[in-house]
Amino acid sequence: MLIPSIDLLGGQIVQLVQGEKLRLAFDDFEYWIDKFSKFPLVQLIDLDAAMRQGDNSKLVAQIAKRLPVQAGGGIHSIERAQQVLDAGAKRVIIGSALFSEAGAVNTEFAAALAVAVGTERIVAGIDTKNGRIAVKGWKAQVALTPDEAIPQLEPNAGAFLYTHIDGEGLMQGFPIATASRLRKLTQRQLIVAGGIRSQQEVDALDALGVDAVAGMAVYTNLLAI
Repeated sequence: MLIPSIDLLGGQIVQLVQGEKLRLAFDDFEYWIDKFSKFPLVQLIDLDAAMRQGDNSKLVAQIAKRLPVQAGGGIHSIERAQQVLDAGAKRVIIGSALFSEAGAVNTEFAAALAVAVGTERIVAGIDTKNGRIAVKGWKAQVALTPDEAIPQLEPNAGAFLYTHIDGEGLMQGFPIATASRLRKLTQRQLIVAGGIRSQQEVDALDALGVDAVAGMAVYTNLLAI
């Protein structure tokens, strides 16, 4: 399954390269909402909230009322997760809050969140740079690998979102071998992102039982939708 991504920064839809360099920016929300309305799931990320530099809460709520979204970015508490779900999101993506600076998985928070909102409504965000999990809008890393984190989060996550930061926005392809390895670590839905550039790649991932998030390739029309 292909999942298009809407990333919000400064009140616009944007595409960044490796989470840092601004490549594209749009403010024609109606166009993209209409274009994505045929998809069963859309990914919606508040980058300002993820980077701790404000938020786009009103936009998130407006889009979540019109598209079936899994929403993330700066969700650090059960209260905030519930607010996003109440605003219309189907699921919430939780990343940084699942990990401590010491490099441990915050299993207590994950379990409490699962009780509060339901395991099936939680997507655990496993954003990885150079093999290690990145947090705080990808500005910091913890001494933890996806292979270590996923099994610990399995009981309290309905799905996993693995973002390959090294390839994010570069459209150079996603490492299929990595997807194959991660697929063996969990029985949950596995979604991957970072560098996906073609329908053939989406099909190859689908054959592994892995869903694909695409942003840059969609907004540049490299990947037709």
